[in-house]
Amino acid sequence: MSDISGARVIGGRTFDFSRRVVVMAIVNRTPDSFHDRGRTFALEKATEAVRAAAADGADWIDIGGVPFAPGPEVSAAEELDRVLPVVQAAQGLAVVSVDTFRPEVAAEVIKQGAGVVNDTSGLRDPAMADAVAGTDAQLVICHSLAPPRTAYPSPRYRDVTAEVAAFLRQKVELALSRGVRPDQIIIDPGHDLNKNTLHSLELTRRLDEIAEIGYPMLAALSNKDFIGETLDRPQRERLAGTLATVVFSIVRGARIVRVHDVRPAVDAVRMTEAMLGWREPAYLRHNI
Repeated sequence: MSDISGARVIGGRTFDFSRRVVVMAIVNRTPDSFHDRGRTFALEKATEAVRAAAADGADWIDIGGVPFAPGPEVSAAEELDRVLPVVQAAQGLAVVSVDTFRPEVAAEVIKQGAGVVNDTSGLRDPAMADAVAGTDAQLVICHSLAPPRTAYPSPRYRDVTAEVAAFLRQKVELALSRGVRPDQIIIDPGHDLNKNTLHSLELTRRLDEIAEIGYPMLAALSNKDFIGETLDRPQRERLAGTLATVVFSIVRGARIVRVHDVRPAVDAVRMTEAMLGWREPAYLRHNI
């Protein structure tokens, strides 16, 4: 088991998860992504989004070429064609993460400088662990039940948090058995992935039980349907709900938050860090 308080060097930068929360920006080079609906599919728009995210304070930038949700088949070659130019554009601006479930894509983006592989399939293909083992990259192991791009209607759990925790423990052991080091592993409970709104709310209330597994925890919450259904808000009106969920998740143990709206998320995260006693104010003037 890894200690969440340990500092890690990721993408050439040091992160101490005992006193630091990472803001991970989302840049999807896809025509059918969940939130942006192709807004950053064009390479120029994607590279602009990378620069804007870095300027707004993102610590990591997560680049995706294939959505998790159902849709048309995208070959590994096409996925690499989509993500590699954006990976290259992000070098030096932030830690580069790539959202992929394919080991061959992971191996190539690591060679090109990606510091994180974000596998939303939860090591459905164990060769993903082989692609990361022996490198300096981090591996995000996410809970999901169905294969990527596959519908999974009406998911059922007897105890969603306990079942997610058990799944993640099992997949961590699988990664370790294939040579991934403990200090390379990050876990993600997979909000809304093969879960309904009641599942995601319950999971969020009990995120501390996921954090107790002992690895840094990523919470991918931004603008998700469990926020929209809770508040009765459409996609473009979920920022306040997202920020509330981000802060709550940090208090429950999240150390990486994956977001679309970087600047307000950075402010919410940094303010939370300050209130927890982890960060000094930018300046002191009031009543000094």
